[in-house]
Amino acid sequence: MPKPEIHPTWFEESPVFFDGKLICYIGSTKPELNVDVWLRNHPFYTDSQTVIDTEGRVERFMKKYGLSSTEN
Repeated sequence: MPKPEIHPTWFEESPVFFDGKLICYIGSTKPELNVDVWLRNHPFYTDSQTVIDTEGRVERFMKKYGLSSTEN
């Protein structure tokens, strides 16, 4: 048994909101959760993630060590 009076209150079904809309219910120490990012709008899960190499780091590395990008 946990010690009394030292643990936060546990809410079995805390609603989770995104953009004012209810997404789901989860267990939490907060009575209500508001999220900015979740799996339906995160770039990793929506395939809209792009890798940006603005400084040409890969090219500088390859040139510095005399490597070709087609070598395996």
